[in-house]
Amino acid sequence: MKRYERHADAIAQLIHSGALRPGDRVPSVREASRTRGISPSTVFEAYYLLEAQGLIHARPRSGYYVSTHLPATAGQQPPAEPLPSQPAAGSTGVAISDLVFEVLGSARDRDLVPLGSAFPGLELFPFERLARCLSSGMRKLDPWSIVQSLPPGDERLRQQIALRYGLHGTAVDMGEIIITNGAMEALNLCLEAVTRPGDIVVVESPTFYAALQALERLNLKAVEVATHPREGIDLAALAEALARHPVKACWLMPSFQNPLGSLMPEEKKRALVALLARHQVPLIEDDVYGELHFAPERPPPAKAFDTEGLVMHCSSFSKCLAPGYRVGWVAAGRFATAVQRLKLMTTLAAATPSQQALSEYLAQGGYDRHLRQLRRSLARQQERALAVIARHFPAGTRVSRPEGGYFLWVELPPSVDALTLHRQALALGISLAPGQIFSADQRFAHCVRINYGHPAQERFEEALTTVGRLAGELALG
Repeated sequence: MKRYERHADAIAQLIHSGALRPGDRVPSVREASRTRGISPSTVFEAYYLLEAQGLIHARPRSGYYVSTHLPATAGQQPPAEPLPSQPAAGSTGVAISDLVFEVLGSARDRDLVPLGSAFPGLELFPFERLARCLSSGMRKLDPWSIVQSLPPGDERLRQQIALRYGLHGTAVDMGEIIITNGAMEALNLCLEAVTRPGDIVVVESPTFYAALQALERLNLKAVEVATHPREGIDLAALAEALARHPVKACWLMPSFQNPLGSLMPEEKKRALVALLARHQVPLIEDDVYGELHFAPERPPPAKAFDTEGLVMHCSSFSKCLAPGYRVGWVAAGRFATAVQRLKLMTTLAAATPSQQALSEYLAQGGYDRHLRQLRRSLARQQERALAVIARHFPAGTRVSRPEGGYFLWVELPPSVDALTLHRQALALGISLAPGQIFSADQRFAHCVRINYGHPAQERFEEALTTVGRLAGELALG
């Protein structure tokens, strides 16, 4: 744990134990700095984290106080975290799409409670302002820029993206940034640029089902590597896989992995990049949730430690600002030319209006203010979800507690079949993402991914309670 996390944890323990009660004043920044021997900035970071978790709040010119209405999990023993995965050692052909389409196709009804959705609540995003930026951007548009926006994409938008990399401490040349139709196109183009049919690609276990679908489409084989629900992929297991198989690429999510929510520590990311550099294996880094961190600072991507151009960093605005605008990008390193040519040969270019809207929005400022509000909302919603799971899910349930994003990975008792649970919940108007879709060999049959990112969903707690009841009934047989 970092220093601010240790201090935040100490204050949280005082609140959970009742030593600090609702309404009590938390030690001032100056007092905490003096007594704990830490800097004022460290204390502020700790208090920002506690504030995001709903445990304390600031009063103007008065200091920080324990919240009057504490999260439901305060003082309650949370479920244990899931166990690290233990995938098979060999490579696997992928045939997962039929099951994925079955699950996703049944979850499009807007009347469903979207616990199985891949997106956060649409009410969390500034659609009205984005619409004004779209109108403003298109009024200013030089028609010739439509031609100039062919890959690598709109220059002003790429400048804004490069600036955000720099502000977060990652040096990225604007020339390697290519605008794509969402992150999924970026990820697929990267995969296609560095593999051929029959090649082997390393993925986490469990992994994002769209990664498996991409491997299936390109006739690639998957090697699933053990992954910890808190710290990400097991580097010793990855090193063993690299030694055993002729791996051509790794598709990984080092920050807030889908579905686990795991976050690789900074030093572990550095070691990951160094390991892959020794083997000269490209890393396709899926980082669509990086902006949704609950800590004060954004965790650096693996790209920040890349000195050889082997990391292709893919992200988008779909999960953090503009769902439906389909604006993503890749900082493709040494593979930028290959990815850019593939983009031209497949979808030609990203839509000009969407690029104009996003570049105008970023130029006007306010993006970070929006992100702070979004993160606070998601952190509070996670507390709600964890409280319901602790109270209403069967004994033996394990659940992740991510430091960002909007997914929980729930490991149920082994007798619970996640597909059966999904179908029973669906009949009651609730969608789920069963664990079988997150593995090439459809393991994780007693796990589900829960989306808690819908704060305006009135039936959220009721639906999650129902899922817990159904799981309890299945656990009893």
